[in-house]
Amino acid sequence: MPDFSDMTETENSLSAAPVGSFEQILPAHSAAIYREFQAGRVIVRDVWDNNRSELRANPLYNLLYNHLSHFRTFYEHLGSELVFNETGAFFFLKESSDDESEEHDENAFRVQVVLLLIGRYFARSGRDLDYLGRPDAGLNEQDLEAMAGDDEYQDILRAARFEKGLTEALDYLEKRNLVFRAGAGRYFLSSAGLYFLGQLVHEYEQA
Repeated sequence: MPDFSDMTETENSLSAAPVGSFEQILPAHSAAIYREFQAGRVIVRDVWDNNRSELRANPLYNLLYNHLSHFRTFYEHLGSELVFNETGAFFFLKESSDDESEEHDENAFRVQVVLLLIGRYFARSGRDLDYLGRPDAGLNEQDLEAMAGDDEYQDILRAARFEKGLTEALDYLEKRNLVFRAGAGRYFLSSAGLYFLGQLVHEYEQA
C-alpha cells in the first residue's frame, strides 16, 4: 500500500503540471507506481487505511490520472499497455503482446475462482453483491467460518492451488488490491474487485 505521508503536497503541485513532462514527476513516485504494477497489483482510486479504519484517496491513482498521457507513453516504451478502467476506478498494466503468458493466465484463473466463490456464497446468503464493496458490510467472521467449513468450496480452492484454503485465497486477492482487510475477520472488495466480480457474473449469466 502506498505511503501517504509524503505525497499529498507534491501531488497538489503536480495537478497543474504540463501533461507528459518527466521534469514534473518525481522519480520516487514513478518508481512507487512501477513497484505496484510489478507486484501484480491494480492501482485503485481508494485504498483502505488501517490506521484510520476508512477508505482514503490513493495518491498513486491520482498521479496516474492527472498525467495519464505521460504514463501511457512511458509504459508503451517498456512494452506494456497502461489500462484505465473508469467504471471500476482503477489502473492495471497489460502486456502489449497478443500472446498472454501462462503465468498471467494462471493468475487470472486463480483470481476468478476466488471472486466467483465469494460472489456465489454472498448471493446464496440473500445479500446484494454490491454490499461486498462496502467496508461496513462485506464478509464478516461468520461468513469466513461458513465458507471455510464448506467442503465443496475447499475442494475448488485446492484445485486452484490454494492448499491452505480460504485464508490463502483472500491473501492472494489482498496482495493485488482486489480485497481489503477491514479488521479481524472482515474483508470487502475494492472497486476493482467488485468490477471484476460483476464482469464474471455477467459472463456466467450470458453463458
